[in-house]
Amino acid sequence: MTGSHRHLSTVDRNVLVAVWLAVFLVVFAWSAINPEDPVIWVLEVLPAAIALILLSATWRPFPLTRMTYWLILLHAVVLMVGGHYTYERVPLFDWIRDIFDLTRNNYDKLGHFMQGFVPAIVAREILLRKTPLRPGGWLFAIVVCVCLAISACYELVEWVVALAMGQAADAFLGTQGYVWDTQSDMAWALAGAIVAQLLLSKHHARQLDALRTGRQ
Repeated sequence: MTGSHRHLSTVDRNVLVAVWLAVFLVVFAWSAINPEDPVIWVLEVLPAAIALILLSATWRPFPLTRMTYWLILLHAVVLMVGGHYTYERVPLFDWIRDIFDLTRNNYDKLGHFMQGFVPAIVAREILLRKTPLRPGGWLFAIVVCVCLAISACYELVEWVVALAMGQAADAFLGTQGYVWDTQSDMAWALAGAIVAQLLLSKHHARQLDALRTGRQ
């Protein structure tokens, strides 16, 4: 790679980082302005803030593929929108509920689908780069298990919060009276993990190759 090409690649990466951060910070700032419930906002947005810190710390020692960074940003936006309105009151999904005569606002199901979809690609990337695993059935199954474990841990956190906050935790839990909400949440995360791998594995492999050869 020539010096000019390397320079252009560095400039390109820096522009993408600036755009990524700009989108994150703008949505974060909007989300923080007069949220429906400030306590719920903190609980919902905290994972996105933690992700930003982790990505900042690992940007140079362990850079991820571009697709993975954009997926993480998309997941963060979903979290911040849910934090602003609370998951059961996101206006777009109120409209969808009314149009299709649904019994509840299902934005939380989108959130849990993303909880499987995005971590699946993150887990896949880490396992392929840091372990002897190679693409195939075992990798697919282990990634699904990792995502289910993340989903289960999140449900345990929700349980602890519910015990600590009592009725005030209803907006955080987002059950909306649905008795099988916990099981449904985990099923959506499972679906997200499977769909992500089926749809994105080939593109992810190309991006990993580009990362290894310095073309990303």
